[in-house]
Amino acid sequence: MSSIHNPSQNHLLAALPTAEFDALNAYLELVPLRLGESLYEPGEKLQHAYFPTTAIVSLHYVTESGASAETAGVGNEGVVGVSLFMGGETTPSSAVVQTAGHAYQMEGQRLKEEFSRAGLFQRLLLRYTQALMTQMAQTAVCNRHHSLVQQLCRWLLLTLDRSPTNELIMTQELVASMLGVRREGITEAAGKLQRAGLISYRRGHISVLDRTGLESHACECYAVVKKELVRLLPDVKYRQDSATKNA
Repeated sequence: MSSIHNPSQNHLLAALPTAEFDALNAYLELVPLRLGESLYEPGEKLQHAYFPTTAIVSLHYVTESGASAETAGVGNEGVVGVSLFMGGETTPSSAVVQTAGHAYQMEGQRLKEEFSRAGLFQRLLLRYTQALMTQMAQTAVCNRHHSLVQQLCRWLLLTLDRSPTNELIMTQELVASMLGVRREGITEAAGKLQRAGLISYRRGHISVLDRTGLESHACECYAVVKKELVRLLPDVKYRQDSATKNA
């Protein structure tokens, strides 16, 4: 296994004890995920699940008019393809790569079989699903009741949590698509954050200069999502730290 890419970079996989992880490892395939790549489309039967390590995937809904908005993001804290083990196998939303990187892919049928064993893997996936539902609900509330600056801060902080650096490679068009707003709105909101010294923006790159300041400008939605993830998966960070120390 390459030292650059390791399944333990995904927090759910890192949380598994050695015996359960070894049973899964043989069915994990490292795959590159390209920016803009579609992992599944609305109504399409899911064939694989993805455990991101360095990639970030956006789950979003596209209306009949072609407009779209992100309902949730998935990075190294989770898994793409919860419909597989929840019994649906299809979903009305799509999954598109927001940040290029890598993920570990597992065949859908194998994921369902491992889930059915009712071990820790099943409990982790179910708790993660609840955290994902919280993120979706909070996104809906945030987009309805909070300012665009607050929404942008929330989105940047969640993306930052899944990224190894403070520099995010993305265009304003991409951010506007994720938040379901006009590009001009993102330009104005990003400008306010840049003038406040919280971020630095140049074409295709956003650098976070003051994370604490960004958190102070965000609404409560970021903290709610973060707190719920920690509450539902308290053992993930501990085991992830242990995996890092023992690497």
